[in-house]
Amino acid sequence: MARRRKGRAINGVLLIDKHQGETSNRVLQQVKRIYFAAKAGHTGALDPLATGMLPICLGEATKFSQFLLDTDKTYVVTAKLGVRTTTSDADGEVVCEKPVNVTIDALNAAIETFKGTTEQMPSMYSALKHEGQPLYKYARQGIEVPRKVRDITVYAIELLRFEGDEVDMQIHCSKGTYIRTIVDDMGEKLGCGAHVKHLRRLSVGHYPADKMITVEQLEALLSNQIDNQVEDGDDDKVENKVTDKAVIDALLLPMDTAAILLDEVSIDEKGKVAFQHGNPVVGDFAGKEGPLRVYAQDKLFLGVGYLDEHGQIAPKRVVNYILDEQ
Repeated sequence: MARRRKGRAINGVLLIDKHQGETSNRVLQQVKRIYFAAKAGHTGALDPLATGMLPICLGEATKFSQFLLDTDKTYVVTAKLGVRTTTSDADGEVVCEKPVNVTIDALNAAIETFKGTTEQMPSMYSALKHEGQPLYKYARQGIEVPRKVRDITVYAIELLRFEGDEVDMQIHCSKGTYIRTIVDDMGEKLGCGAHVKHLRRLSVGHYPADKMITVEQLEALLSNQIDNQVEDGDDDKVENKVTDKAVIDALLLPMDTAAILLDEVSIDEKGKVAFQHGNPVVGDFAGKEGPLRVYAQDKLFLGVGYLDEHGQIAPKRVVNYILDEQ
């Protein structure tokens, strides 16, 4: 007999405003506990030093987290000039200090070189893996491993402030871009070194900053809900941990928003049944290409599929709708 998964079958995307010093995994576990969710995952870790938007996918939404990993991001960063560190941020050990004699013209010229598509060497203090282990584990042991440069795109980089030895910039970039590497490279171009002092992620893809919420705000909402139930004499519900979570559930964005940049198609009832059972769907999909968001005629999101060599939609990620019995 299959073991029943513990937790609620709750689906959706939550935009957490992560605090400095927290790991992304800790935030994930906190959110999973608050929602009593059976399944949860984040969409790309933020460094403990960084703050800002961390999308958390709950339930079936985890199947579409890759599309958020692949989307562009926007950051605001404060760089400190004159000091280079092992990790290229304030958490690292100082390896070099130099005087700062940088003009605004030299700074603007250095910033300009990062615009567009360039090659970037990933930091040894990144979560990229080598032989199954993240690079930062090797770095902490003083081991340098080979890394491949990769193409990144900086769509926009704007100088917000330049005072003394500090520089504030806003950067809109492609997936896989390491802001700390940009800052470290900028410091080298300026001849004085630099590292990240503060970093905040403002957005992931199309998700707006005003939809973010902190873990503390979530806990407060849930606590207020429990207090209201106790006042209403609903103590048994609270004790049995089946507290009405409608208040926090309302904060979840629909799971298909994770793949909103994909083209969409609608299929009929026969196609719906086939798709949900993992079978290709026949239809007129002329002009469609790439991964597709697939919907039933009643607008129910069914998942993501790809056009196969026969022009049919082959299921890639299928939503499994389960009634919440918790």
